[in-house]
Amino acid sequence: MNARQRAQELVERMNLPQMMSQLRHDAPAIESLGIPAYNWWNEGLHGAARSGTATVFPQAIGLASLFDPEFISSIASVVSTEQRAKYNLYKAEGDRDIYKGLTVWSPNVNIFRDPRWGRGQETFGEDPYLTERLAVAFIKGLQGEESVLKTASCVKHFAAHSGPEPLRHGFNAVVSKKDLEETYLPAFEAAVKEAMVDAVMGAYSALNGEPCCASSFLMEHKLRGEWGFEGMYISDCWAIRDFHLNHKVTKGEEESAALALKRGCDLACGCEYQSLDKAFQKGLISREEIKQAAVRVMTTRFKLGQFDRATVYDNLGLESLDSEEHALLSYEASCRSLVLLKNDGLLPLRKKDVGSIAVIGPNADSTQALWGNYHGTSSRYVTILEGLREYTQEYARILYSEGSGLTKNKVERLAKEDDRLSEAVFMAKASDVVVLCLGLNETVEGEMHDDGNGGWAGDKDDLRLPLCQRKLLKAVARTGKPIIVVLLSGGSLDPEIEQYSNVRALIQGWYPGQEGGRAIAHLLFGAFSPSGKLPVTFYKAEAVLPAFTDYSLNRRTYRYCDHCDVLYPFGFGLSYASFSFDGLQAKETDEGDVEVAVSVRNTSSIASRTVVQLYLKMEGPDLPPHPVLCGMSSVLLQGDEEKLVHLRIEKRRFTAVDTEGIRHTVSGPYTLYAGSSQPDEKSLMLGADKPAVLRCIR
Repeated sequence: MNARQRAQELVERMNLPQMMSQLRHDAPAIESLGIPAYNWWNEGLHGAARSGTATVFPQAIGLASLFDPEFISSIASVVSTEQRAKYNLYKAEGDRDIYKGLTVWSPNVNIFRDPRWGRGQETFGEDPYLTERLAVAFIKGLQGEESVLKTASCVKHFAAHSGPEPLRHGFNAVVSKKDLEETYLPAFEAAVKEAMVDAVMGAYSALNGEPCCASSFLMEHKLRGEWGFEGMYISDCWAIRDFHLNHKVTKGEEESAALALKRGCDLACGCEYQSLDKAFQKGLISREEIKQAAVRVMTTRFKLGQFDRATVYDNLGLESLDSEEHALLSYEASCRSLVLLKNDGLLPLRKKDVGSIAVIGPNADSTQALWGNYHGTSSRYVTILEGLREYTQEYARILYSEGSGLTKNKVERLAKEDDRLSEAVFMAKASDVVVLCLGLNETVEGEMHDDGNGGWAGDKDDLRLPLCQRKLLKAVARTGKPIIVVLLSGGSLDPEIEQYSNVRALIQGWYPGQEGGRAIAHLLFGAFSPSGKLPVTFYKAEAVLPAFTDYSLNRRTYRYCDHCDVLYPFGFGLSYASFSFDGLQAKETDEGDVEVAVSVRNTSSIASRTVVQLYLKMEGPDLPPHPVLCGMSSVLLQGDEEKLVHLRIEKRRFTAVDTEGIRHTVSGPYTLYAGSSQPDEKSLMLGADKPAVLRCIR
């Protein structure tokens, strides 16, 4: 029998209260049926999270800057390996607490449509194609290739959820049919139909008047109907009570629980499904509806092998947890996630030119700035200060000053305002070069505080650095010393460095993981060449953004924004090397896909990786005004090496979505661009390589 049949047989043996008990995230044991207790709630966004020691990779937005689905899949495989190992070890100790199971509530595939959104750091960026391809890879890495799921992935938050955080429990996202089909839904559809994701989690908010955890359109029409999804639907934590408390579509918890179950929400994260019994007694739900949810829930446990005597993953233990091999992969991910946004020739630093380095800033020696939200606990964090001290210990003196608080106007409680500025200045004056480490951390941007998480952050008010850090930048810049700004944040910030001519380099470091400090130090001295690319648009601080509550794509993301307000474009990132792109060719297959080939040469003597980005611009109505990403390949080239890179554009990419949300094929002329960035004037002006261009017709 398959997992579904086994689940049906087991559920048939349950009485009604037992069925209902299994529809909560903290499902109790049913000893008479041999069912152990199980807590469904577990996180694995960029490492096995919230359950002790684990490898911590760069935050998801940093992983997105790799533009490399294959590598993302290998990272997800490590996450699931460590989670399996933890599950085995905890289970042996009789510990079945929260965060110690095999159901991983990741990835977050919401579109990072607004740079103010605190949880944007959890996503793969602003582009539906990039998000879709990375999501499929991540899910496959989590779930594995065996007949038994390694872990069960849950894609979230369905759908069109991207802030504002303080409004999420009662917010109604009004989204056009076109924007839904074109931007907000593709990654979810690919997760279901291509990656065969085990579960889908609904959002707190409502979509076009329906709460997402009881949405007939999302759950019945799209997910179960059009896409044929047969897996579990899970509510976000305590989202069902929002039906009566905030959305006001029901009158109480019993009605809310009944509505969620009837629409197909199988598992409630939270306590609302404790009201199912009363809802049943009142005739609000049927036995068959309860049974259907129980079968779906138990199917996942069978797919995970929880009722089998042995699985192929039973041997995973301590040797698979926090290993040297996993640390090396985390280091590589950190290196490849870093995005060089500005470099006037100062980088890479040369050892003979640097006798002293001032490492300054609130994020210089901060482990908290390495991890981002939804993280595990590493046993080997390397801060930027530690990384530079380790790398330069034989030839350079390191001078350190915190410089300022992260957001507060002083470090010491009894001191005067700006109490670390003068220290930062005299340290800078005594140095040959300054590494100024600015930005945010998960206490400043992230998920708002709620019953289910320990965060205290939320959204950003604007795109500027906190005032205390702007003062620090100004004071250090006045010394005239050459400055490298390292920005650690979960998304777009404008550090306003163009005001200061001696700020000669800018690195976007995201929240770079346990090896982040070592990776940044190695990048500064040219141990490797940067290859990260922005998965989001960086806007100018003074950019006039659409209202945060406006979910229209008009003037949002690189596909629809006014490029005049762009500080650094989507897809942009400099290298120490240079590349040429020539001989772009395209050939249509019998299936309607287009096979593309382009010759890429490293025109420098520096070995370097680059991301070949393929953009498509079609002509006709219902299309974005700018070329859109349709292919990518991460390529490592030695100095003066040339490779022929092959890409494939699926025929689905040659479509447009009309105002009714209907996708139709576009024929006629189109243009392809292959290069190391988006084919826009801003990228070229900032130093991107010139793309190859090919005009075609279908």
